Amino acid sequence: MGLRKPPLYAVHDERGAKFTGFGGWEMPVEFDSIRTEHAAVRESAGIFDVSHMGEVRVTGPDAETLMNRLTTNDVSTLSPGRAQYSAITNEAGDIIDDTVVYRLGDDYLFIPNAGHDEETVDRWESHRDEWGLDATVANETADWGMFALQGPDAVGLADEAADADIAGLSRFSAVETTVAGSDVIVARTGYTGEDGVELLVPVDESEAVWAAFDVQPCGLGARDTLRLEAGFLLSGEDFDIESNPRNPYEAGISFVVKLDTEFVGRDALARVAADGPDEQLVGFRLTERGVPRHGYDIEKDGTVIGQVTSGTMSPTLGEPIGLGYVPTAYADPGTTIEVMVRGRGKAAEITALPFLEQ
Repeated sequence: MGLRKPPLYAVHDERGAKFTGFGGWEMPVEFDSIRTEHAAVRESAGIFDVSHMGEVRVTGPDAETLMNRLTTNDVSTLSPGRAQYSAITNEAGDIIDDTVVYRLGDDYLFIPNAGHDEETVDRWESHRDEWGLDATVANETADWGMFALQGPDAVGLADEAADADIAGLSRFSAVETTVAGSDVIVARTGYTGEDGVELLVPVDESEAVWAAFDVQPCGLGARDTLRLEAGFLLSGEDFDIESNPRNPYEAGISFVVKLDTEFVGRDALARVAADGPDEQLVGFRLTERGVPRHGYDIEKDGTVIGQVTSGTMSPTLGEPIGLGYVPTAYADPGTTIEVMVRGRGKAAEITALPFLEQ
């Protein structure tokens, strides 16, 4: 099977974008340069096509119960128009995926990561049937385009373009409104460490909404450097249920775990909460030249203690940064380590996250 293409593939190709395969999709990795796009988001605004993300809608009398049993956060706290970050875990408490859940009226719309939409729907439907719940689960990924308008100027630009009061939206709130004559959902969410919005757009109206924002187009390359500076997890890199299973306490997102709800993996995570994780995801900075990459060993006094999960040369800080798991005993900021870069040990120091203040 070939790679799926976003609805604006031809538009991006004409603009001169370079493409890469990611999560089963062929997506723009850069339009001009990662550094140019990264700087635009940090200094003003940029727009990302993130239509590779999934959209799954859950409706019906037992929709809330189903969502609460399959995500670690507490969806019962969501009022209409609100959203929350959450994790999807297995019985062992390991993260299958992370997601954002929106409550839209009585419906729940949540966003699996690229390539996870079909397996997520299967999971929801099989558990619904096992538990005898009355809920409808619909994969709407093919129905939506999704764009992320991010940066200090992003909310103002969205406010000008939309009929609703976007500037008045609080973080993790969403509103149904009109942009460029199209009915869209605008949420004050993002994945860059900057303020901004994400827009869910009917797929046939994607081009008109994209064109409504005359800002720097950005690809997945800048999205990765931006999220890493913000200390955000990347599915498949910083956790992977097959190759690197991690629970929310190890991954530094314990705040999404509500142990007073009965979700899959709850009992396992209650034990981790009581005992503490054996390993933790940490940020680090290299204090000498070199760029850390996924899979590089992390050493302490000549002994391998972990591996890098994400790494880059930070465009904003001008220094190499990364994420990786180490034993909890070595997780305190200021701890010195070495990262093996192409077979050579490079001095580094554990750093508090995020790398940039948000």
